[in-house]
Amino acid sequence: MNESAAANESFAGLPVASLVEAEAFNGNNSRALFSSSSYFSPPLFDFPVNPWDIMLCLSGTVIACENAIVVAIIFYTPTLRTPMFVLIGSLATADLLSGVGLILNFVFQYVVSSETVSLLTVGFLVASFTASISSLLAITVDRYLSLYNALTYVSEKTLHYVHLMLIGAWGVSVGLGLLPVLGWNCLDDDETCSIVRPLRRANVTLLAVSFFVIFALMLSLYVRICKIVCRHAHQIALQQHFFAASHYVANKKGVSTLAIILGTFGASWLPFAVYCLVGEREYPTVYTYATLLPATYNSMINPIIYAYRNAEIQRSLYMLFCGCFHANTFYRSRSPSEV
Repeated sequence: MNESAAANESFAGLPVASLVEAEAFNGNNSRALFSSSSYFSPPLFDFPVNPWDIMLCLSGTVIACENAIVVAIIFYTPTLRTPMFVLIGSLATADLLSGVGLILNFVFQYVVSSETVSLLTVGFLVASFTASISSLLAITVDRYLSLYNALTYVSEKTLHYVHLMLIGAWGVSVGLGLLPVLGWNCLDDDETCSIVRPLRRANVTLLAVSFFVIFALMLSLYVRICKIVCRHAHQIALQQHFFAASHYVANKKGVSTLAIILGTFGASWLPFAVYCLVGEREYPTVYTYATLLPATYNSMINPIIYAYRNAEIQRSLYMLFCGCFHANTFYRSRSPSEV
């Protein structure tokens, strides 16, 4: 009897969070990511923390730091106002918000227990990640236009089109993020929940289908860009004295960059998008974490691919951290297709 009482007392002394997380790791909890915040209000630092949540928070911290530097450089450098850098700034801003959202999700999940806060956090993450993916599509479209209309690319008309693309991309992203906040959630009906609570299954299906559409458009544009580059290469081979070899090299680098972009983009988001379509709310939560964590790495890689490889941003970074820029340092401005 004493041993049984002691065991019960020990069991009762555990915070509810520990029980929820234990069930999640055993695969018995039907709630997915962001779910536990609706069931407990634990004291700060008085309970074990889910290692998956720690990894997501760390990923969000790295993402926020990387992209905050890019946003600051583009914002405070007057020369970085071309369509190319406007799009890079949009991507960096979306990824910055995604990183902040991951950090806030960790804080609110373990400090503030509220269904309203959970809805706001999930909506914020949906909007920011959607804006990031949409910005990638806009950059791909811009790369295509810079090759297809090379002579008229740098113009006020191009900048106007870029602004319209970004307004549309961010408008759709914010709209998708507001859906769970405005009532399209499963807080009142667990049967409609998806692998990511409190999103409904229809909601994550819509997001997954949207991803596949964007990915297909990017692949189509990539094929068109490859055709243009091949045509340019043929023209250079026939009329070498009319075309500079550096132009072809720039186009070739642009295609290589796009291949890296599509590869990392697909490897990061495809597992989670597929799982959104085939996963059920009864599946172990670890599957959601294991597919979502790689998706966040895309926002971590984006600034490296788009920003830190760019010579103008490298020069701005040098000026930021060294406080000077030597005039005799080699510097060459890149064409849009090189980014």
